[in-house]
Amino acid sequence: MNPILDELDARDRRLLRRRAMPAFTPLMLATLAKQPFSDPAWVFEAKLDGQRSLLWRRGSTVRLITRNEKDRTSHYPDLVEAILRHDTAPLIADGEIVAFKGDLTSFSRLQERMQNARPSAAQVAAVPVVFYLFDLIWFDGYDLSGLPLLARKSVLHGALAFTDPIRFSEHLDEEGEVAFRAACEKGWEGLIAKRASAPYAHGRSKEWLKFKCVNEQEFVVLGWTDPHGSRSGLGALLVGYHEDGALRFGGKVGTGFNERELTRLTAILRPLEQTDPPVGDAKGLSTKGVHWVRPELVAQVGFSEWTPDGKLRHPRYLGLRDDKRPKQVVRERA
Repeated sequence: MNPILDELDARDRRLLRRRAMPAFTPLMLATLAKQPFSDPAWVFEAKLDGQRSLLWRRGSTVRLITRNEKDRTSHYPDLVEAILRHDTAPLIADGEIVAFKGDLTSFSRLQERMQNARPSAAQVAAVPVVFYLFDLIWFDGYDLSGLPLLARKSVLHGALAFTDPIRFSEHLDEEGEVAFRAACEKGWEGLIAKRASAPYAHGRSKEWLKFKCVNEQEFVVLGWTDPHGSRSGLGALLVGYHEDGALRFGGKVGTGFNERELTRLTAILRPLEQTDPPVGDAKGLSTKGVHWVRPELVAQVGFSEWTPDGKLRHPRYLGLRDDKRPKQVVRERA
């Protein structure tokens, strides 16, 4: 057994399971919650605004895999180079790739790397990224999923050399309310609460909870409207979400675009155009200047609040994302 695993206490070692290294494993996902709390049985981590990714490494082979099994290794040659600087046993770790704008993680800034499958050295230097790792799922022949969270984090800390741009995601014990206030004051997206004794559940779980300082989630792109005035490309995106088994209209998103993104979005959307709306509740909408599309794209959108009839108030576009399938997009409720 690997010496790092030997350092676990006897009870945790009994929870290890021998298993061949999988090519992929479903990720553990947090459940949205309303009220932050303090509890010695829980730990608290920053909610990062980036791209959730698995780190898969065996020898000189490194793969970076999104939560819907898309390989994005070529997008981040700087991360691969940093990981290969140090020898490690084979492992699968869980984390988040982020880009910073000042002291805050910025999904919009990360777009410049997420959408670029073969970045040049200049592009890598222009938008540096950081990979925060917060969990270890498989290590050197063993499935760690059954171990308590803090035991997995302990093994993770010893398994890798954490030097920039690879960072260990630190946590705060017990004081969740203090951590949440500090996160919001600093302008973070929010906070993640994790039960310290919880095993790694490969799916949505209430053992991980997320508290948001700002409202933000994924939406299915339903279409676009014609531009007005000096704007080119499109006026607004039409977005929606799944609820009760149906795709519902969620509103129009008309801010958050720059000229380059307007041009890029228009080129992506036009081949998807279709005559009929992809939602059944679009009958009351004006169709003048509206172009519907096949619901194949997912956009990240920030907004101030939901209206009583399930529409977005003051939405702003943050970027497209390809790490979640449209059918997985639902209205998040605490």
